[in-house]
Amino acid sequence: MAATTAGAIKAYLESLGSGVPVFRDGPRGGQAEPYIVVQEGVSTGLDGLANGDFGDPAAEVNIIETVAVDLIQRARAKTGAASARNVERYGLAESLAHALHGCRLPAHPAPVHGVRVTGIDRIPIADNRVRHSITVELRRVLLPAEVTPA
Repeated sequence: MAATTAGAIKAYLESLGSGVPVFRDGPRGGQAEPYIVVQEGVSTGLDGLANGDFGDPAAEVNIIETVAVDLIQRARAKTGAASARNVERYGLAESLAHALHGCRLPAHPAPVHGVRVTGIDRIPIADNRVRHSITVELRRVLLPAEVTPA
């Protein structure tokens, strides 16, 4: 079991077998593209539609957590003095979004009621790289106790 939302998403994405390494918060130094970075807790708020009785201290409290899943890829590779070829894996970001939308994240330390992809942005960045940022909303239980990593 993962100790965090990012850890649960990392485990799930690695299980898909895309061959793309997944990191929490950032890649290791010198990591070659493509790779995926998961940033949890971009935004977290109470789920106004799915919360128990506030008079009961044991009531389930549900939240909506926004997570960013960034796919970083090299756009082109040089093939000659004045030529290059595309190396970006077109459709990879969409296939990751498709896999995330509706998944259950069984490795999460709290019960996850739903996962919804709310957007995919393609952003050219410096050094011939492209970033696809996939915005994901998780509806889950607010952890009632600290999780200790295994």
